Amino acid sequence: MDHVIETRDLTVYYNRHRGIVDVNLTVEKGEVFGFLGPNGAGKTTTQRVLLDVIRPTKGQAFIFGKDCQKEGGAIRQRIGYLPGELSLYADMKAQEFFEMVDALWGNQGDKAYRDSLCERLNLDAGRKIREFSRGNKQKVGVVAAFMHKPDLLILDEPTSGLDPLVQQSVLDMVREAKANGRTVFFSSHILSEVQAVCDRVGIIREGQLVATQRIEDLVRQQFERVRLDFTTMPPADAFALDGVTEVSRDERGVLLEIRGNLNAVLTTSVTYHVTGIKTETVSLEDIFLAYYGRKNGGNHV
Repeated sequence: MDHVIETRDLTVYYNRHRGIVDVNLTVEKGEVFGFLGPNGAGKTTTQRVLLDVIRPTKGQAFIFGKDCQKEGGAIRQRIGYLPGELSLYADMKAQEFFEMVDALWGNQGDKAYRDSLCERLNLDAGRKIREFSRGNKQKVGVVAAFMHKPDLLILDEPTSGLDPLVQQSVLDMVREAKANGRTVFFSSHILSEVQAVCDRVGIIREGQLVATQRIEDLVRQQFERVRLDFTTMPPADAFALDGVTEVSRDERGVLLEIRGNLNAVLTTSVTYHVTGIKTETVSLEDIFLAYYGRKNGGNHV
């Protein structure tokens, strides 16, 4: 496969403060790659290095096979970027802002396509940006990122501040970019969005990439959480079974995570006079949170 993005031991420190540490990831041509992590995990720092806004303390970053530090200008000509913290010129009309962005691209934009994006997102490009709500300002950023049909889209929380219908329109635009062979680096904390549009995800925690997996593999890891209450509490090792993890216990019962072997759990629970059983299927969000909570993470491809 062709690597559109590749990082090698990418590390950034802000004086003594950690940004990212030894991040190694690849994003392939034509895929939507989800980049996930809690606030402060290093998502924005990684994106800024890719765009050569900041320089790494060590390591390298490449886009389209070009070194981001040495050929940043040429790389950015092929990227559509939507930052998480969007800054716009308040006294410009949206249309004027788009024309300025187009000029930076060498006036190669397709105005008809740009207008179609505005119509699709219900954005009045003839109004001044200072008159816009937060959601409409976000639409300006979305149109500016997509309007040149770039080879690579780097989108940081692209649906932030948008109403649900417009959110779906943006996700449709991401799907269409992929269908047209373009690549999307998609940072979001809304896990339903990630599951809906991404092929693979990288999970970053405390500046380190702790896992890289295909979405369908993560979904297959979904497990059940079972709460068992007892009249007689079982010993600490009662549920030391394959595929079973004891999460917690109190004076009344235990909470288990089960990835198979439910029959063995139920057989064991009867021995200790179970009085109540409550089950729930764990969501994709809980799977991510399980990664966040690990003390030692490993990469999975």
